[in-house]
Amino acid sequence: MRSQLFVPGDSLKKLEKGLSSDADCLFIDLEDSVALSQKAKARPMVREFLQAARQVEKRPLLYVRVNALDSGLTDADLAAIMAGRPNGIVLPKCLSGADVQHLGAKLAVLEAEAGIEDGATRIIPIATETAAAIFNMGTYRGASQRIAGITWGAEDLSADLGAETNRAGDGGYTQPYQLARSLTLFAAAAAGVPAIDTVFPNFRAEDSFRKECEAARRDGFTAKMAIHPAQVPVINEVFTPSPEAIAEARAIIAAFADNPGAGVTSLNGEMLDRPHLERAKRVLARAPKG
Repeated sequence: MRSQLFVPGDSLKKLEKGLSSDADCLFIDLEDSVALSQKAKARPMVREFLQAARQVEKRPLLYVRVNALDSGLTDADLAAIMAGRPNGIVLPKCLSGADVQHLGAKLAVLEAEAGIEDGATRIIPIATETAAAIFNMGTYRGASQRIAGITWGAEDLSADLGAETNRAGDGGYTQPYQLARSLTLFAAAAAGVPAIDTVFPNFRAEDSFRKECEAARRDGFTAKMAIHPAQVPVINEVFTPSPEAIAEARAIIAAFADNPGAGVTSLNGEMLDRPHLERAKRVLARAPKG
């Protein structure tokens, strides 16, 4: 998954538009983009959309962002949508790996009731939306086999901190949010799952958005969330390895294959060790198939 597009769960028009957006995954939202008064209406709409969309041969993965575990709304969200067999659940305001386990237990019951294979519904926690969550970033390792990736959120975190803004004058994140971003990257690597970068709210600032995507890829993120369909092509382009990067990765892997058992080898005059090999394997894992 390179791109995850947020789509409000109470707008059939936007849901259908998202389906044709070329996003790798839709994050169908029942949380922030749906007013409290509209949530009861949105839930069956999301279920029916899931049921219809799953019949489409070429479609994105379908995840649903439910309301947070402490909202009192999660059970109603899950009860309404699980018959639609979503590929996964996005868990906002996740405090720790224990929250993932809590959600996983709920999903296990609902999967059994709906005749869904146990463990089929994956989970992506949004891991930095509260100050308390920052202290638990190491708890996702081994927490659940359902975890499909870990992402972070700067907007809710800034509200929790009482910050005036989360970005500096140059457009980059201020220190608290740089820390949250880095911890997400470390937490995902420790858990052995993809690190997904957060949204870029100004969807009209394409140059700044592209630079943020490139910086995320450089640092180790393999995907980024989008809030508008116009952001999806940029994300897909940036997070798809270039032909040059793929060729280099194949050459590195071949160099090690020609020297089995060697801890160090060389290519074009450059010494290569095991970290180079691991990076090359990750590049090929993200390369287009076929």
